[in-house]
Amino acid sequence: MARARNRIAGIISVFGELLITAGLVLGLFVVYSLWWTNVLADRAAGKEGDQVREHWAADPGPGALDTKDGIGFLHVPAMGDGEVLVKKGTDSEILNGGVAGYYTAPVKSALPQDKQGNFTLAAHRDGHGAKFHNIHKLKTGDAIVFESKDTWYVYKVYKTLPETTKYDVDVLQPVPKESGKAKPGRYITLTTCTPMYTSDYRFIVWGELARTEKVDAQRTPPAELR
Repeated sequence: MARARNRIAGIISVFGELLITAGLVLGLFVVYSLWWTNVLADRAAGKEGDQVREHWAADPGPGALDTKDGIGFLHVPAMGDGEVLVKKGTDSEILNGGVAGYYTAPVKSALPQDKQGNFTLAAHRDGHGAKFHNIHKLKTGDAIVFESKDTWYVYKVYKTLPETTKYDVDVLQPVPKESGKAKPGRYITLTTCTPMYTSDYRFIVWGELARTEKVDAQRTPPAELR
């Protein structure tokens, strides 16, 4: 009996140690996913953003919106300080770099300079830069500003959709009817995962272009960013 009890105690001890080890591994994975990937992504995005600004400074005249490193920067005061580099595409390879990407599929995004259409963007909410982590803080009337080489595009939020299926591509349509719009205009749509720390659904924010401002020599930001 004593030998059996000792064997059982030994098994329980080993099992307990395995649980502790598994807990530590899981904890380290969470730290990696939610913190260290942010550090790496922010570092990479910062370097790419610097390259874009260097290209602009080297050729200050008007030019095409696209560059090989990114098309410009998103500024959303209600989501926190800082700028978000915007690049072409929304696959994991792009978004894991700590940037926002504009859709090429399933519904092709318009670009800000287009006379009408929907400038549709995606970014991670958690990990890999988490650029849209605070998307839930956006309210009607808040500013969403896109900075290109020669123009500031100032949008104002007019509708949010806190939860929709990840397959709801209608939110990306040129006229986003789910937002209440019925006519062509110049819209912007931000999309990301929800609830936090999951990818089950999508959180949507819609804005409409309020005005544009030409970029001056000092790159003085519009009033919404001062």
